[in-house]
Amino acid sequence: MLQEDFHISDEIIVGKLHSLFARNAKNRYCKIRIDHGKHDWSWWKSEMMTKWANNSWRFKMENEFESATLNSEKDKPLTWFFKQKDRLSALHPDMSDTTINMKI
Repeated sequence: MLQEDFHISDEIIVGKLHSLFARNAKNRYCKIRIDHGKHDWSWWKSEMMTKWANNSWRFKMENEFESATLNSEKDKPLTWFFKQKDRLSALHPDMSDTTINMKI
């Protein structure tokens, strides 16, 4: 999408991956980068789809969304809400904000 919409080169997109990922995703990215070396955006996109866009990942996200309940004693409401929003957005990228809010 970035390439098509903004004419951003592979080098810039791949160069930003390290700063975009956090925690486990960043560790996975660093390990793959060390093991496999430099690759273009299409290669990285394929790797991400293999890891995160599969039935196992989808099942995990759906279960986490369904089982998450707001506990006012341990959760900050805004943090909990955005975590739920991120889960739904990852599962259904075309879902409108209104629909996401209603599901939450």
